[in-house]
Amino acid sequence: MIEETRHYQVRVFYEDTDHSGVVYHANYLKYFERAREDYLGYQQLIDMGKEGIGFAVYKASLSYNEGAVFGDILDIRSTAQFDGDYRTIFHHEAWRENSNKAAVTADIQLVCLNSEKKLLKITDLGIFK
Repeated sequence: MIEETRHYQVRVFYEDTDHSGVVYHANYLKYFERAREDYLGYQQLIDMGKEGIGFAVYKASLSYNEGAVFGDILDIRSTAQFDGDYRTIFHHEAWRENSNKAAVTADIQLVCLNSEKKLLKITDLGIFK
């Protein structure tokens, strides 16, 4: 099952860039994490945390096509897809304004763990409705 595409905006700050003025590659992981938190809902994540339940990144694959720069406002487009009972794949794209292709794309696989770090069935959590 693939969920709807959701949008999250990120402003590129000077601190996000490297010496050449382009967003440092690892910062896209932070942008995508913020988009996932927004996608899943902050209160739901807080409630899960109180129960000792959380997500862990299992695998991440990123492709860099075009560098974003200081001052850009990126449109992070995210979709989620179940991959069995235990894994969800988030597909993220970071789009610069007026661009004809995504600056960065990522597939980030998540699993859900309980307080003992044991796998939980994501499909049983009722997160994706």
